[in-house]
Amino acid sequence: METEIKFRIATEQDLDRIVEMLADDALGSKRERYEQPLPVSYKKAFQAISTDPNNELIVACNGNEVIGVLQITFTPYITHQGGWRATIEGVRTSSSERGKGIGTELIRWAIERARERGCHLVQLTTDKQREDSLRFYERLGFKASHEGLKMKL
Repeated sequence: METEIKFRIATEQDLDRIVEMLADDALGSKRERYEQPLPVSYKKAFQAISTDPNNELIVACNGNEVIGVLQITFTPYITHQGGWRATIEGVRTSSSERGKGIGTELIRWAIERARERGCHLVQLTTDKQREDSLRFYERLGFKASHEGLKMKL
C-alpha cells in the first residue's frame, strides 16, 4: 500500500460513512437503508456497540477518510476451558479502495486485537454468495471447518 492506513474505534460521526459502505454491494443494498437522515435503528445499534466493552466497531482511515469497517465482538465461552473468542462481522472496504490490500490489513489488525484480548479463536461468517470473500478469508488462513446455520426472526 502506498499510504499508511490507521485503525481506530468508530465515532458516531463515522456512522453515515459506515452505513454507506455496508449498503454498497449487491447483498448490502438489499438489506441496508442508506438514506438521509439515517434510520434511528443504526444510531441505536451504534450506541449499544459503543457502550459494550466486548464490542468494537473499527474503522480503517486514509487520513481523515473512512475507507473500511468491521465489528469485532469478544465472547466468553464455557467450551474450550472457558476460553474467549472473537467474532468478526460487517467487514467492508470502500468500493473505490478494493484490491489495494486494505481489507487484508483490517483483518490482520482484528486478529492481533483478538490476541491482545486473550482470545483463543477468531471466527467469522460470509454469505455463500460472496465467493470472492470466501477465497479472501481462506488466503488469510481461515478454514471452513464448521457448517454455520442461521434463522431469520
